[in-house]
Amino acid sequence: MSSMEQWNRRQWMKGVGSASAGLALGGWSNLVLAQKSLTIGMVYVGPKDDFGYNQAHYEAAQAIRKLPGIKMVGEENVPETQAAQKSMQGMISQDGATLLFPTSFGYFNPHVLEVARKNPSIRIAHCGGLWDAAKHPGSVGSYFGYIDECQYLNGVIAGHMTKSKKVGFIAAKPIPQVMRNINAFTLGARSVNPAITCSVVFTGDWSMPVKEAEATNSLADQGVDVFTMHVDGPKVIVETAARRGKFVCGYHASQAKLAPNAYLTGAEWNWVTPYRQMVEAARTGKPHPNFLRGGLKEGYVKTSPYGAMVPEGARKQADAIKAAMLKDQFDIFKGEIRDNTGKLVVGKGQVIRQDDVVLEQMNYLVEGVIGKA
Repeated sequence: MSSMEQWNRRQWMKGVGSASAGLALGGWSNLVLAQKSLTIGMVYVGPKDDFGYNQAHYEAAQAIRKLPGIKMVGEENVPETQAAQKSMQGMISQDGATLLFPTSFGYFNPHVLEVARKNPSIRIAHCGGLWDAAKHPGSVGSYFGYIDECQYLNGVIAGHMTKSKKVGFIAAKPIPQVMRNINAFTLGARSVNPAITCSVVFTGDWSMPVKEAEATNSLADQGVDVFTMHVDGPKVIVETAARRGKFVCGYHASQAKLAPNAYLTGAEWNWVTPYRQMVEAARTGKPHPNFLRGGLKEGYVKTSPYGAMVPEGARKQADAIKAAMLKDQFDIFKGEIRDNTGKLVVGKGQVIRQDDVVLEQMNYLVEGVIGKA
């Protein structure tokens, strides 16, 4: 990383990056000047300009930062180690932060819980963790989005675009959120053609650019012609797939400008929505939201615009499913579904709704997935 990219929480306060341009703050009339000021601490596991997970959080944070009375401090490239505790504690002790957003999955246990134990008056909003009222303090909250809805739509488009009937998924770790995305993408693709298979490679960590490139090339060599992913920074996968003449469906944020001739569509976060709810509660003294979830309908996630190469028939099918999702009239995980070992995981006629916590415990890969956790 160059010196221009190095920044810390105090440099953060000197200016707003261009990434925040164009983000709207409509509907925030209740956050007015009369409300008390609030210092917010953001902790990122990677760089803020990774074209992926961290960038999506950073862009949303910059939108929040525009509000009157908001001070924001941030630190990037904080690993899922004791360094996370040190970063959070520093923001509390040195910068006066009273609301923290530690954004990476692995921060939760033990790091978020340990900081919460030592600072019971500080609100902590963790992304991706499964907050449990029976186990965890009320000062900690969990938020996440049903981005598997967008990955299902990615799969529908991929199903139309693949000529080899082989699609690919590059993933970091086999945690439930990742498994859920792999399965949704595969189910979407196979809804177009049940003969389609999805080959999965786990790299072992959130940012492994060399392994991500190797995995993409390996799957391309095996005939995979449409890719998606669940890694922190999709840039390497997108660019590698494009160089190989393959298509790609993005994740976290839009990567369209990296490969305009290869980018079909994508699954994007809209973290402004849950951030707003956490900030509003903190500024008005309401109880800390402990468990926030939402999908397309609630504005937690969104889809990237279609690339010019996506045909009208594919667009119409995906748009019809998206419209049903927005009306809460479409279920991704409905039986009968078997895993890729043949075991029945969703019974015939059974429907698992998006807000069912069993989906946040997913530990299987569906039929049609080639690979194992």
